[in-house]
Amino acid sequence: MGRILAIDFGKKRTGIAVTDELQIIASGLTTVNTDNLISFLKEYVSKNKVDLFIIGKPKQMDNSDSESEALILPFLKKIKSQIPQIPYQREDERFTSKMAFQTMIDGGLNKKQRRNKALIDEISATIILQSYLYNK
Repeated sequence: MGRILAIDFGKKRTGIAVTDELQIIASGLTTVNTDNLISFLKEYVSKNKVDLFIIGKPKQMDNSDSESEALILPFLKKIKSQIPQIPYQREDERFTSKMAFQTMIDGGLNKKQRRNKALIDEISATIILQSYLYNK
């Protein structure tokens, strides 16, 4: 069994989370510069068995697509052409940034640590992955 890798795509930074080999536990992996995302993913899948990508789907409260979905669509085409051996699924990512920030507060991080947007992105990716695992 391979890992499942979750992607919280952002214009500047992208949070990455991954499961263990048994696909039970979701853990934050890293945050990468979005310009380097495809090369990061190619390198990661060359070294680790990955069965599936979970890519966040930003939605509005009325369930329509968020404006940021327009930024993700070109990435979806690119990942499909550059890493075709790994399928992807989409997972609703509403409120993940707010939940990530609250997780940081609950975890006792101080104000300076909570300003780390890269950490928020990584935690958001972990929440997306946990949501997928819970609902599968």
